[in-house]
Amino acid sequence: MTEQAVLSYDADAQRLTCKGEWDLLHLTQIKKALYQIQWKKTGELTVDGQVIQKMDSAGALLLVKWRALHANEIAIRFENFSQEHDDLLTMVAKERGAEGGIPEAVKPPFLARVGENSVQRLIEFNAYLIFVGHLTYEFLRILRKPFHGRIQPIASAIYSTGYRALPIIGLLSFMIGVVIAYQMGVQLRDYGANIYIVNFLGLSILREFGPLITAIMVAGRTGSAFTAQLGSMKINEEIDALDTMGVTPAELLIIPRIIGLFIVLPLLTIWADFFGTIGGMMMANSMLHVSPDDFILRFPQVIPLKALILGLGKAPVFALIIASIGCFEGMRVKGSSESVGVNTTKSVVLSIFFIIVADAIFSVIFSELDL
Repeated sequence: MTEQAVLSYDADAQRLTCKGEWDLLHLTQIKKALYQIQWKKTGELTVDGQVIQKMDSAGALLLVKWRALHANEIAIRFENFSQEHDDLLTMVAKERGAEGGIPEAVKPPFLARVGENSVQRLIEFNAYLIFVGHLTYEFLRILRKPFHGRIQPIASAIYSTGYRALPIIGLLSFMIGVVIAYQMGVQLRDYGANIYIVNFLGLSILREFGPLITAIMVAGRTGSAFTAQLGSMKINEEIDALDTMGVTPAELLIIPRIIGLFIVLPLLTIWADFFGTIGGMMMANSMLHVSPDDFILRFPQVIPLKALILGLGKAPVFALIIASIGCFEGMRVKGSSESVGVNTTKSVVLSIFFIIVADAIFSVIFSELDL
């Protein structure tokens, strides 16, 4: 089908006549002809559909999108379409958000989109606070009858979030220690201060990198797992079934996960501190010729116990952040399995973001207190 077979344009009358078959089979030719028309930018353009032989949803969508695209340049009016074609155009326009055949709304300006997004984030944060308040109430209710607590789910959470995470956290912490020792060792070697690698490595691992890297790894591994597990249960209506049986999801699914991670993360931090220090010690021996004996003897002399305590003090807070956000996003899953993926991604991103924010706040507080 040629371009002339689907369109003809009368420039004097500002009239565009649609002809032939406006369907998916001829969509390419129609689109090419439609977008090549050169019309006056003033007045009104009339689109005549009287001689259209056939139109399906693809042709109607193309015509509606074309009108919406040029709505700010010239007034476009449909005329002489059959009742069937007019109904199809109206339905397609409504599906695209153009009620009554009116073109789509203009995209809001940048500041309006920023404001709308900010309001949406505040609404989500408010929902998160409500979620935390509900969990707090459920936790206090369970404390009144501690022997009715869910011991088995807590043990399962400890096993899955703690024991099974030991290899990956140990390996990555070892490599982090190697990297830190290498980067610091290059500078110390130039000044002949090789032995001070113990000071820098011990403080950086115990106070900052140990708890921070562990929390980030747990957020990616465990926080995402919490969201995916609860989200899948939400889609399969398993959580609704628990409500029907009179068992709150918080009691059986959420609080045991939070308690399990709260117990496990400080232990994982100690594990990470150990392997990070071992990795740094091996690199110091290889690169700076600081023997393991010298390293071990100097370590307790220059690294105060409070460095370990301050690092471990961050871990429970990080655990609450990871577990609460992971469970919150999991409970917000709805619709289809695609929502599970979207919320899982949000869970990891938000957890890492708030972990870093919390770590920055800890740093400011410790600095003000001279710790």
